[in-house]
Amino acid sequence: MNTLTESPKLLILVGSPRRDGNSAALAAAVQRGAEEGGTQVQLRFVDDYISSFLRDCRTCRLPSGECSINDSFRSLFIDGFLPAQAVIFCSPIYWYGLSGQMKSFFDRTFCYYAASHPESVQVAEGMTRKRIGLVLASEETYPGASLGIIHQLQEFSRYTRSEFAGVVRGFGNSRGEVTRDPNSPVSAAEQLGREILERKYSDFRHDTPRSGEVWPSR
Repeated sequence: MNTLTESPKLLILVGSPRRDGNSAALAAAVQRGAEEGGTQVQLRFVDDYISSFLRDCRTCRLPSGECSINDSFRSLFIDGFLPAQAVIFCSPIYWYGLSGQMKSFFDRTFCYYAASHPESVQVAEGMTRKRIGLVLASEETYPGASLGIIHQLQEFSRYTRSEFAGVVRGFGNSRGEVTRDPNSPVSAAEQLGREILERKYSDFRHDTPRSGEVWPSR
C-alpha cells in the first residue's frame, strides 16, 4: 500500500518574500504540526512562481486557451492547489491587507476557472470543498489590523464551499521575532497544521437542524 499517495495533502502558501521572516517561521511551524499528524505537506513561497499580475485574459490568452504569462503559476495552482484537501495561507500584513504576492495568487486563479479556459469546469470543481487556514504576521497587535484579511478569506471559503477552519496571528517586527511572542503563535501554528483537516467548524443558517450543543456531552 502506498501510504504517501493516500495520505491527505496540505499546501502551505507563504506570501512573504523573506525566507527567514516571521511568516516563514510560522509556516514552518504549520508544516511541523501537519507532518506530525501524517499529512503530506508542500510548502511553497508564492513569489517563486509568480512574475506578473493578472492581465486581460481576452487579449493575452493563447489560442489554446492557456495563460500566456511565462512563469510557474500554472504548476503551483494546477499541481499544488487543486489536489490539496487543505490550504493554509501565511502572509505578513502589508497596509492592512495581504501581501501583493498572495493577492496575486488569488487574482491569477481567474485565468483558469474563467469559461474561456478549456478546463474551467474541472478547475472550478477542484477549487471547492477544501479546508482553509490563515496565518498572519504583523508588527501591530491592534486586532483590527487583520479583520479585512480574515473577512476576505472567509468570503473566499464560502464562495468555494470550503471551510475556514482557523486563524493564527503572530506579532513581531525584526526577522524571526515572532518566536518570542508571549502569545505562543508558533505553538498555535503547529496545532493548526495538526488539526486543519479535522478541526471543528460551524457555520449555521437560521433553519439548519442542530442539537444545540457545539461539543458532545461526556
